[in-house]
Amino acid sequence: MKKQRAFLKWAGGKYGLIDDISQLLPQGDRLVEPFVGAGSVFLNTDYKHYLLNDVNKDLINLYKLIQSDAKEYITESRKLFNADGNTSERYYDIRQQFNATSDSFERSIYFLYMNRHGYNGLCRYNLKGGYNVPFGRYKKPYFPEAELWNFAEKSQQATFTSHCFRESFKQAKAGDVIYCDPPYAPLSPTASFTSYSGQGFKLIDQQHLAQVAEQAQAAQIPVLISNHDLPLTRELYQNAEFTIKQVKRTISQKAGTRLKVNEILALYK
Repeated sequence: MKKQRAFLKWAGGKYGLIDDISQLLPQGDRLVEPFVGAGSVFLNTDYKHYLLNDVNKDLINLYKLIQSDAKEYITESRKLFNADGNTSERYYDIRQQFNATSDSFERSIYFLYMNRHGYNGLCRYNLKGGYNVPFGRYKKPYFPEAELWNFAEKSQQATFTSHCFRESFKQAKAGDVIYCDPPYAPLSPTASFTSYSGQGFKLIDQQHLAQVAEQAQAAQIPVLISNHDLPLTRELYQNAEFTIKQVKRTISQKAGTRLKVNEILALYK
């Protein structure tokens, strides 16, 4: 099966690890993703059904719109991908409009524009819920039309929700498989990247994730979790089987400092 790219740029996206993840994921009727992100695992696996969740309501709203009316969405979002739209003035104007509006369609159009024109595939909000990623200064941002159509087609197999990851675990049942790509435990005290949803993913959340994974395991629902390979995560996932892989970090500002780090894939089965 040819690997499919997500239509969103995404810090921490799983496209580069998809072969390893696919080999570890057990068979089942439905894949449950409590932290779907850009959806690379969804796009590159072959389950009959999917339950795709993310705490980021803008992301899930976007996915639902593409699922229900991809043609209108693609037609309207394409209009912002031109030379006039690729300036810092236009970017910050659209970012301001995004933060000011509650119209779900407008927000979805602006979300894709900012994702492709903003810095390094980041998705970040301030404590007041305002999107605050700076302009990316790319020569010609790519409009991912083919990827959007591919997502729209496969999304017909999916149900989208936006709530706490714990709720996704509650909805899992026999025959399901759960894949978790949570906000990663920081490599250092200054490396924490927790403002993705405007809330944050704290140590206690990392602990709760390990606990509900063990509970799912006891109910014979397998769980696979990705995270940084750290003493902390090895302790949290001590009752799982570990697979360690090297990956390149992509959040670092300087390309020359994007060193390889170890990731842990913890399988509860």
